Amino acid sequence: MPFTVAIIGRPNVGKSTLFNRLVGQKLALVDDAPGVTRDRREGEARLGDLRFTVIDTAGLDEGAKGSLTARMQEQTETAIELADALMFVIDARAGLTPNDRAFADYVRRASKPVVVLANKSEGKHGDVGAMESYALGLGDPVLVSAEHGEGMGELYDALRVLMPKATEAEDEADDEIAGADEADLAQRPIRVAVVGRPNAGKSTLINRLLGEERLLTSPEAGTTRDSIAVEITWNGRDFRVFDTAGLRRRSRIEEKLEKLSVADALRAVRFAEVVVLMTDVQGKFEEQDLRIADLIEREGRALVIAVNKWDLVEAKPGAISALRTEADHWLPQVKGAPLVAVSGLMGEGIDRLMRAIEDAYAVWNRRVPTAALNRWFEQAVGANPPPAVSGRRLKLNYITQAKARPPSFVLFCSRADAVPQAYLRYLVNSLREYFELPGTPVRIALREKANPFAHKRKRPS
Repeated sequence: MPFTVAIIGRPNVGKSTLFNRLVGQKLALVDDAPGVTRDRREGEARLGDLRFTVIDTAGLDEGAKGSLTARMQEQTETAIELADALMFVIDARAGLTPNDRAFADYVRRASKPVVVLANKSEGKHGDVGAMESYALGLGDPVLVSAEHGEGMGELYDALRVLMPKATEAEDEADDEIAGADEADLAQRPIRVAVVGRPNAGKSTLINRLLGEERLLTSPEAGTTRDSIAVEITWNGRDFRVFDTAGLRRRSRIEEKLEKLSVADALRAVRFAEVVVLMTDVQGKFEEQDLRIADLIEREGRALVIAVNKWDLVEAKPGAISALRTEADHWLPQVKGAPLVAVSGLMGEGIDRLMRAIEDAYAVWNRRVPTAALNRWFEQAVGANPPPAVSGRRLKLNYITQAKARPPSFVLFCSRADAVPQAYLRYLVNSLREYFELPGTPVRIALREKANPFAHKRKRPS
């Protein structure tokens, strides 16, 4: 197991900024407002030759039992239990506060190695606050500036003392990964992003998949802010599932923090391989759902539609077929996309959803043999020849598959700019039906075949 370090402290001391610095990219949302981080987020940190898992946590704060603040605190407590060591962050400019002292007692009771970080110590502004941190009784503070990268050498020295054996183990693991063959890499986790409108039940579904309350849930919309990745194994297959913030219409997004959350969710879609679009059965296929589906298709990701809260509707014969017909009507660009009725709260339909994700992933990776592809092409063009444009016939020569993920094809023709979009849609639909490519985006690029006589001069008349 990799060495794990949890970053803890009261709100707005710079924990997420330090997390981003250690993982080398802006994974966690950062804002001047306190309490931005809610769920705990894990990342692979690198500091010199040290490799370890780092956990960003919500700020240690007090709240009434059952409140959102209290459940955020529970997430932080879980992170402390999972960690091998703690980085207790204070704001060196603000100095020690009563909350810092109270939570230092909590950290002391955790009986874990602790490194005290006096953050925001750039220049000479944090010296006084750093000196005050000795009163916590947790050892010498390390003066850092997570925003400017100062003090990382001193942090390296403090962590290196705690994990001398862990570094060697991580280096051996890196060597094993480097020597892995293609068959092993093919078994890497399927990256799945769960997206949808606010309060569609995304976090509840993922908690059901995990079998634990890993992600914060609430009847209040907008609970999730960061895109949180969790590892799931289902029937022997590994998945890396991203929970995302709810996506509202752009005109309704006013707060800066929500804009950051939406940008994080869109980034999760771009890095996913399969995207689960979660809709509410009581408000399915609304305009925003259709916009999200269109975004997924444009990004070229495999799509699975999950109709959540199915336990709230009365079971009727043919209800699923009616949903299927409705989905194909509203989403013709991804016709045949897998549709599964689920209940994240009750656990209904979870097996069908995971099978649909695996099937969509397989279709998304499919390659069509060239011989079979051109047999289909001859039949499709013969059954419906391309229309003449400006009195001139279009000549379509042949087609080949350029790549998968998603299935992308190159069509060689005489005049690429003259092929109507309606005819391309006909070819895409025919291709999707003939080779059983339901739901996945299909790309056809046009390329003009070189004219072998173009270099020859015309004979004088």
